[in-house]
Amino acid sequence: MNFLSDTTAPAHPKLIEAIAAANTGFEPSYGNDAISARVETRLRDIFECDLKVLFAVSGTASNALALSVLCPPDGAILCHDEAHIHRDERGAPEFYTGGAKLIPLTGAHAKIDLSALDHALAEIPEGFVHSSPVRVLSLSNLTESGTAYSVAEVTERAERLKQRPAFVHMDGARFANALVSLGCTPAELTWKAGVDALCFGATKNGALGAEAVVLFPSVLDRFEALQGRQKRGGHMAPKMRFMAAQFEAWLDDNLWLDLARTANARAQELAAGLAKLPGATILHPVDGNEVFARIPDPLAARMRAAGAGFYQWPDGSARLVTSWCTQTEEINSLIAAAD
Repeated sequence: MNFLSDTTAPAHPKLIEAIAAANTGFEPSYGNDAISARVETRLRDIFECDLKVLFAVSGTASNALALSVLCPPDGAILCHDEAHIHRDERGAPEFYTGGAKLIPLTGAHAKIDLSALDHALAEIPEGFVHSSPVRVLSLSNLTESGTAYSVAEVTERAERLKQRPAFVHMDGARFANALVSLGCTPAELTWKAGVDALCFGATKNGALGAEAVVLFPSVLDRFEALQGRQKRGGHMAPKMRFMAAQFEAWLDDNLWLDLARTANARAQELAAGLAKLPGATILHPVDGNEVFARIPDPLAARMRAAGAGFYQWPDGSARLVTSWCTQTEEINSLIAAAD
């Protein structure tokens, strides 16, 4: 009954097998191997466009590196107050950009409210020397409350920045979960909606440790700078083929989407079970594999005493996360423990 995080889950066997299969012979270093090239070609097919890919070992690294080539040191990055880049990355985006300012915005369920975005843009007019110019809008999909921005919601926020020399970054640590929940295509949820760069996460969805920064056509000219930042920041893995091998297996036969669907389905079961408990309340729409609930203390204590693991959120609620390998039996045991 481990609902602490999808990062606590094991890696999928097919990805471990792919790493072993890649562990033969010699291959060029630093992402110049044949596996990395095949993954980039596969991603072009998946996203239906030309693109460039850079692999990283963590979501924090991919976010910080991507933002470092989208935002200058004197620029501003607009994000939600709950965003991972703002709350959970120890200043990595500020560090890698060389000082860019993160401006947190409000909005229900960790989605940036349009009125908050409009207000921020009105307060920071382009060319005003006394304020940091807006150069990036960062959207998390899934959000930190487990909700998904729809294609229309991404588009209407991205359109707000069209009159400025600004870009849209998407933190997609749980992009697969958002995608299968929405039922759209990867292209529709990213570059067709105005996203310039995607941090595409596999670690939370079955990988051992594999993330990718995907640059879409609008920012392909920044790939060389991205590689330079990766090297300078110590994130250019010499044996990049082992990260690429995970992506190749993950993308093969749409395994990544199947794993996300399983995690999402278990989250729906979990939310339904929790909602039936006396005094329990589901706080946000369950659009992916995260459930946020307010659970009476005696019930939560009984769950933990039975061996369940989940995080207590700062607001007093509980966050429970399902993964590709969460079993229905675990959910039933959790709910039974609360009775």
